[in-house]
Amino acid sequence: MIAALGIVALFIGVFLSSEAGVEWRVSEEGLLDYRRPAPEYRLISSEEAGASSLQEFRFISRGAEVAALLREPSAQRPEGFPGVVLLPGASVTKEQEQGLAELLSGLGYATIALDQRNRGGVDVGGDLEMFLNGQEPTEHKMVHDALAAAEVLRMQPEIDPARIVYLGESNGGRFAIIASALDRRSRGVVAISTSGYGVEEEIDFLRMKGPETVRFLRSIDPDTYLERIPPRRFVMIHSKNDTVIPVDSASRTYQKALSPKAMHLVDCATHGRCWEMDPYIGEELARMAS
Repeated sequence: MIAALGIVALFIGVFLSSEAGVEWRVSEEGLLDYRRPAPEYRLISSEEAGASSLQEFRFISRGAEVAALLREPSAQRPEGFPGVVLLPGASVTKEQEQGLAELLSGLGYATIALDQRNRGGVDVGGDLEMFLNGQEPTEHKMVHDALAAAEVLRMQPEIDPARIVYLGESNGGRFAIIASALDRRSRGVVAISTSGYGVEEEIDFLRMKGPETVRFLRSIDPDTYLERIPPRRFVMIHSKNDTVIPVDSASRTYQKALSPKAMHLVDCATHGRCWEMDPYIGEELARMAS
């Protein structure tokens, strides 16, 4: 996908722009950064859902109103619940992520699941063109959405703000890795059925397209951010039979990551979470946030 991009880059230098007082930038090395105020949010609805409560929120992030579902265990926890930011894969809604949210609620975690921009899909060529024109790419905004969701969690009185973990599937896993690297207060990341893009493996070819193309592609590649995750924990869970993102791609990203880290392989014939992954999800979240 990356090697096929035939867009000639124009050198525009390191840029810094602002929207409603929030600054963003991409370093020369391709590292995205945001300065984040507490997001504005509003409660849409609230209901009891068995052993948990479910609240629908809207919060403001980079010029958009993002829809989210916040699920909390019904039982009280004096020290506050640990929280998990759930980032679905492409085409998956926040409602479709509630099976995992219910599982985590039963284990004592609060979760916030997002309706991601473009339903989690990405347009690398279109975002590159925006970047070259000095505009903020949608993929960058999607990282900010995840960071803002973590702040919404931290603002809830029932949540322990010091125990927040990112968990994402497929494309959502890529955003989860980047967001966890930028959010130094987080406890780590669980990345399911995902991988980096392998920009550095194609760097000689990409340099022919110009330094700004390289800088942008690095900024959206989870592999670029792996060194920023320690001492937080980095976890990958993947099916050996995944035909969407092959396990070899996930293994290459895992090999680049630094300790503490873990990779769990399962045999289910699916892309995304399957029941064989659930024990590892519970085990790793307990390591990070319980």
